[in-house]
Amino acid sequence: MAMRSSSSDTLILTKVVGEVVDAFSPTVKMSVTYNCDKVVFNGRELHPCMVSLNPFVQIHGGEMRTFFTLIMTDPDAPGPSDPHLREHLHWLVTDIPGTTDATFGREVVSYENPTPNIGIHRYVFILFKQKGRDPCVTPPSSRDRFNTRRFAAENDLGVPVATVFFNAQRGTAARGYRGSLADLY
Repeated sequence: MAMRSSSSDTLILTKVVGEVVDAFSPTVKMSVTYNCDKVVFNGRELHPCMVSLNPFVQIHGGEMRTFFTLIMTDPDAPGPSDPHLREHLHWLVTDIPGTTDATFGREVVSYENPTPNIGIHRYVFILFKQKGRDPCVTPPSSRDRFNTRRFAAENDLGVPVATVFFNAQRGTAARGYRGSLADLY
């Protein structure tokens, strides 16, 4: 019996595998970084102010003639206890050449920064290997109720080749404040 990596275990334990994607074996390495130094790894908490700008998403693997589709989604919208808008699409980039980054792809749905209102949300990056360069991907009619599995099936993307996620929750005014309460008034 083959052992799973701790990364795969984390995806299963946090229900990313199950709620967003089916079980898969990663075949490409993808790195996601915000603000040059905030590396995304499974389960890392990042504050919404840290993820307000597009991340740098690099694909390590494939060839220049291989193309990828990147999806960023929030399966916990509007809140983890009642995710009736599951999934909320935050970003969609297609035609990313292998061994490059998302800036070389075609942005189909522009980046929307995470703004969780209640609870801890998972923000999931899913990478698919395209069967060819496909400029025919149609953006979904709404960001809400996006479905990664359905989108992948409709666009013949198959199973993911890489997935990573981070957690974020709504910041409060006093959170992280180092002064005294008297300074707030």
